[in-house]
Amino acid sequence: MKIVIGNDHSAVELREVITAHLKERGIEVEEVGTFSHESSNYPEWGEMVARKVVAGEADLGIAICGTGVGISIACNKVKGIRAVVCSEPYSARMSREHNNANVLCFGARVVGTELAKMIVDTWLDSEFLGGRHQTRVDMITRIESEG
Repeated sequence: MKIVIGNDHSAVELREVITAHLKERGIEVEEVGTFSHESSNYPEWGEMVARKVVAGEADLGIAICGTGVGISIACNKVKGIRAVVCSEPYSARMSREHNNANVLCFGARVVGTELAKMIVDTWLDSEFLGGRHQTRVDMITRIESEG
């Protein structure tokens, strides 16, 4: 499995922690930055993560900004992305099981390091259930394709 991870200036340290955690789990990680604390624009990093996922350059993505909200909005503008903001593990599990989310977002100013690791682990350890949930994901895809 390969995960692409990106962040804005508010989440440099948390990206580093999550990257190390993923590597400890034996997961290949591509970091797309930013690597600087200088103010940057979260839409750029969200788009970069999302485009790599839809292009098949990574299996899943993780995007982090101050709250997770802005970067998730940017990710979700890329066709084929189902990005979710999670501040606790239950939503992370449900986003995979029910929505087949392919990008996980959270906020460096909202969740601490250990909680972020728990959210990531729960998200990665959960699988899409299909069935009636596939019908709903298909409906989302239809809405997306109709613009």
